[in-house]
Amino acid sequence: MRTRYFLALVTAGTLTLTACGSGSGSDDGRTLTWASTGGQFQEDEKTALQKPFTAATDTAFQNVSPADPAQVRAMVKSGRTIWDLANMSWIYAGAYCGTLYEKLDHPDLDRDLFPKGTTGDCFVPTYRFANVFSYNEDLFPGKKPSTIKDFFDTKGFPGKRIVFDYPKNGLLEAALVSDGVKPDELYPLDVDRAFRKLDTIKSRLIFAPSYGAVQQMLVDKQASMVITVTARAIAAADSGANLKAVWDFNTTDIGALVIPKGSPRSKLAQDAIAFAVEPEQAKEYAKLTGTAPARVDIDINSVDYSDRQKSFNAFLPDRGRLTEQSKEWWIEHTDEVLERWTEWKVG
Repeated sequence: MRTRYFLALVTAGTLTLTACGSGSGSDDGRTLTWASTGGQFQEDEKTALQKPFTAATDTAFQNVSPADPAQVRAMVKSGRTIWDLANMSWIYAGAYCGTLYEKLDHPDLDRDLFPKGTTGDCFVPTYRFANVFSYNEDLFPGKKPSTIKDFFDTKGFPGKRIVFDYPKNGLLEAALVSDGVKPDELYPLDVDRAFRKLDTIKSRLIFAPSYGAVQQMLVDKQASMVITVTARAIAAADSGANLKAVWDFNTTDIGALVIPKGSPRSKLAQDAIAFAVEPEQAKEYAKLTGTAPARVDIDINSVDYSDRQKSFNAFLPDRGRLTEQSKEWWIEHTDEVLERWTEWKVG
């Protein structure tokens, strides 16, 4: 199942390592090639994580985007790994740990530094975020949504709902909790039950192809509600969407820097990851992005968030019920859920 999923990520035609944005790597032992999402998020990585590491170690960075897992597979299979670090979903590193991604054994990456259930042999969290349920206040001048059930109540709260077109977007868990499942009893997910609940709002869902599309749709008022990641909710609000977060139930997740298998600078790359999660860098990155530091020994109240960032930060006090998406379950079942998701959308 995992192999089929990964092959599905490779676009039609021959995937070459010299494609636009893939980067050519560097033979310099003190230059790390860093693949990420591009845009403001990668600029924030440069500011908070890369520049301080350069100042401390005289290491340079070559930045490329996007961080496509299909590129990693192609590089490793060809024996020409040219990326040293990649900001991408931990699912890939979890499913292909030791084969397509390097194991992390840096002494400063003590797994006890991070929340239980957020680490794996090939990944530790660089930051934490939530899949936040929000609504547009302009479209609900009277009664306001106040629980996750309201996302599924199209009579009481009409309008379209936007979700990122990928099943690990928090929607399955939201459907189950709305249907009566206790948050601490979600896993293993009852996928059949979740899709039955989703059937009740299927005609009202907009499946956004990218997080950028989520943001633009919200600004354009194409929907009244959304479940999306912390940073995009903030960006949409900054761009003019009058969003209000609902603190009843939301899932939480992690972002991770991973090392493609065969990186000739994997030791230095591990040094960079260990540096990135140190308190000073972690707090600066959280301040820029509105996400949360990953380490349990960092007080989130010590981060100098803006008021808007605070309004969408699920890790501050009194933010309702939170459930960390199960790394073990999603690594094992992503293929089958993605297949089910795709069939359900067109069925």
